[in-house]
Amino acid sequence: MSNLNVELNHLIQTALKEDIGTGDITTTSLIPDALMTTATMTAKAKGVIAGLEVAKSVFDYLSPEIQWHPYVQDGDEVQKGDLLVEFSGPYRALLTGERLALNFLQRMSGVATMTRLFVNETKAFGTQILDTRKTVPGLRLLDKYAVKTGGGQNHRLGLYDMVLIKDNHIKIAGGITKAVSQIREQIPSEMLIEVETTNLQEVEEALAMKADIIMLDNMSNEVMAEAVRLIDHKAKVEASGNMSLERVKAVAATGVDYISIGALTHSVTALDISMNIKS
Repeated sequence: MSNLNVELNHLIQTALKEDIGTGDITTTSLIPDALMTTATMTAKAKGVIAGLEVAKSVFDYLSPEIQWHPYVQDGDEVQKGDLLVEFSGPYRALLTGERLALNFLQRMSGVATMTRLFVNETKAFGTQILDTRKTVPGLRLLDKYAVKTGGGQNHRLGLYDMVLIKDNHIKIAGGITKAVSQIREQIPSEMLIEVETTNLQEVEEALAMKADIIMLDNMSNEVMAEAVRLIDHKAKVEASGNMSLERVKAVAATGVDYISIGALTHSVTALDISMNIKS
């Protein structure tokens, strides 16, 4: 979580402002200020946990008196009914932070769970599962942390940390050769260049331009296998487009190094987790 610490407080502040506004009217009207209590969070479905520290940070922000006792760690697989954490503190803080903490924890655990399913399908081939930029705006660091927790790898964090020349870039530049040449004149020599290709002719052109990574976009498994043979370890190979659990093993078998999957974050189902006050 160290990479998230700088952003996390700002994110929690923004989310709590959205949720609380001028105050949690119901809780402050019913719960005495000094009343303390204990609560638990429990998995209501099988999955992979991610985001426990984020959930804790929500309660920590609301009160310095939170005592947090986790029974699992991020990355652990849990079953329905497993106790995740027991914690105590001011009753008001626990009720006010409940929904936000669960929203973070459930979504992140859902992302980690989905990622683990894809990783398990492809691990025999040594293929790395990558995420994409198809994340919830403002939550990218959390989404990408959850992908890593599930066993996947982060692609680029944004538009600033790696070159990815896609179809519209290629069109405006006048081809792959011109696009790569123009970009090489303007970026640091150590920055990676990835080129999106849609057919074997484009693969050959990207290979000739010494692209670091060649993306095989929306190709059939048969064409991808031929592209891998053509590239022959002269560049890393990423498969992308229409990736599903049913298909991903066959794609990994073509020999690609990476498979990028938007579904890890853009259409994930949150893991069902409940919070209950004990006393």
